Amino acid sequence: MNNNNWMEQLLMLGIGTTSLMAEKLKEASEQLVKDGKLNPEQAKAVMDDMVEQLKSEQGNWETQMQRQMRNMMQDLGVARQNEVDELRGRIDRLERQVRDLENKLWR
Repeated sequence: MNNNNWMEQLLMLGIGTTSLMAEKLKEASEQLVKDGKLNPEQAKAVMDDMVEQLKSEQGNWETQMQRQMRNMMQDLGVARQNEVDELRGRIDRLERQVRDLENKLWR
């Protein structure tokens, strides 16, 4: 399973949940205006505050999910990209050294 794809799916779930929540809040505020319990300006202010709070919480959720994913992958022994890149570089250098030694032997 592609770990990035799994993380993207989790993040999209959070974004979808936030969007759904914002839509439900909008419907509720429209109903309160319709019922005369809030005026449109109050409803807009409440909606703006709630959407900002949801966005903030979504950002926190995404950060926590990324941190948990990194920790889980580290616990599983999955190498980080920079570690893989470093190993590739070492392999390239060793292959070059082997070729150089082979070339010296055949001269």
